[in-house]
Amino acid sequence: MSAKIPVGVLAATGSVGQRFVQLLENHPWFEVAAVTGSARSVGRRYGEAVNWIIPGAPPAGVADLTVLPNDPAALDVPIVFSALPKEPALDIEPAFAAAGVAVLTNASAFRMTPDVPLLIPEVNAEHAALIKTQQANRGWSGFIVANANCSTTSVILPLKILQQAFGLETVIMVTMQAISGAGYPGVSAMDIMDNIIPHIGGEDRKLETEPTKLLGALAGDVIAPAPLRISAQANRVPVIDGHLVSASVGLGRRAAAAEAIDAFCSWAPPAICSELPSSPRLPLVYRPEPDRPQPRRDRDAGNGNAWVVGKVRDCDVLDVRFLSIAHNTLRGAASGSILNAELLKLQGYL
Repeated sequence: MSAKIPVGVLAATGSVGQRFVQLLENHPWFEVAAVTGSARSVGRRYGEAVNWIIPGAPPAGVADLTVLPNDPAALDVPIVFSALPKEPALDIEPAFAAAGVAVLTNASAFRMTPDVPLLIPEVNAEHAALIKTQQANRGWSGFIVANANCSTTSVILPLKILQQAFGLETVIMVTMQAISGAGYPGVSAMDIMDNIIPHIGGEDRKLETEPTKLLGALAGDVIAPAPLRISAQANRVPVIDGHLVSASVGLGRRAAAAEAIDAFCSWAPPAICSELPSSPRLPLVYRPEPDRPQPRRDRDAGNGNAWVVGKVRDCDVLDVRFLSIAHNTLRGAASGSILNAELLKLQGYL
């Protein structure tokens, strides 16, 4: 491209918004040209308004931007990356889409809406075709595309690979989720230190529903959900980054652990993924060691954009069991939306 596309970041002062700002610095295709924030931040210089909580400092060019309100009329950009919480996203994101803006959202507000693509390039790139249906249904020239919940993301690629190789019928999973998934300031130290919290509001339901859409089949202008039975239990653990998932699966065709390992090791991503600037060379990494994957050692694989799978074993109750991890604030949040935007650019939607 001869020039970078100007983009906005909604809720840019929050933890996920900061990740967007950080990751988009020096991006070959996109350049942050606008940032929004809450009423107390609007009108202030971004570098002064933001409480920067990730390593380094705000990029100089973005630090000098004035924080704008979450109003499409205030932003002159064709694309926005949304780090809005669910409730404000319900009204703000459709307003941007109706104004002709492409909204790449990390919020949960529209993930399960039938005409909104819930997109992960390696898993269901073809679901982007729902954009045309969405625009026709709603009469707007922009659109909303969501990325999955961070916990769902952490296990979805190995599930996709097993579905392709053997069919997939049943999933039982337990998550061990990092505290950064709760945002900032997040979980109280008095609650999480020396402890595990076996409840994350709404998380079990997301884990049980989002995979059925992500692994579903595009049939005309709708997604036919994958006929999966899923049982999930989400837990918050004293780890800073990296959601680890322990899963047991029942397959459509019975297979041993060795066959599942072969499926993981021989899998290749869709060809278009190799053209995405943020895509890792190896989106899925298999570790044969008996004590891997681990959050501290494996969450940064592929610059935080890869999945790491290990401890693949036969299951005496279902068929196969394994562990999977992905970086929750990168692949499971901001990086996921950026990869979706890269995919949509190549597909001609941006």
